[in-house]
Amino acid sequence: MASKHAPSANGQTGQVSAQRSARLYRLLALLRNGPRSRDQLSRGVRLDMRGFYRDLKMLRSLGVRISSRGHRYVLAQTFEGAISRLPFPDPRLNLHEAIQLAGGRSAAHQKLRKEIRKITGR
Repeated sequence: MASKHAPSANGQTGQVSAQRSARLYRLLALLRNGPRSRDQLSRGVRLDMRGFYRDLKMLRSLGVRISSRGHRYVLAQTFEGAISRLPFPDPRLNLHEAIQLAGGRSAAHQKLRKEIRKITGR
């Protein structure tokens, strides 16, 4: 059985919990404000060292560019670019709700319509 968080061919991971998604976002939000030490980041997201490195590894596997300079971590891309790489937890929509949300013209709407077509065949 595949891991819940295994990266797919396009670099995106499978489902993540809402808690982990929020933590990854908070980690990026802290880095958005400039270089931070590991201790500052792990305290800011309430993780021990092992958990911090696990989340850092996940962010990097998603294509988020985080570099280290000295003993500080730096977001090496725009914040908007970084959050566009984060997986979104399952919103628990039913098919009818997803179809309603897919009605717009943006790239996100098109992506949702594509997923609906996989299910419905139309």
